[in-house]
Amino acid sequence: MSSPELTPPEVARWATRAGLPLPHDRLATVADVANHVHSVVSVLRELDFGDTPPSAVYRAEEDFDAAV
Repeated sequence: MSSPELTPPEVARWATRAGLPLPHDRLATVADVANHVHSVVSVLRELDFGDTPPSAVYRAEEDFDAAV
């Protein structure tokens, strides 16, 4: 499922709503960056991690034999 790209007027509305009004000349740049971040996150959401255990299972103190 794809979503429409964020436009500069929408950026202005969301920024103002968040209490972070942006100068008019920054809106297009922020929209471009936000759209890029969204495209990267959407690719990550499609990854199948299968039976990958959560990071809490990892124990840094374990001593692994790296000899081949």
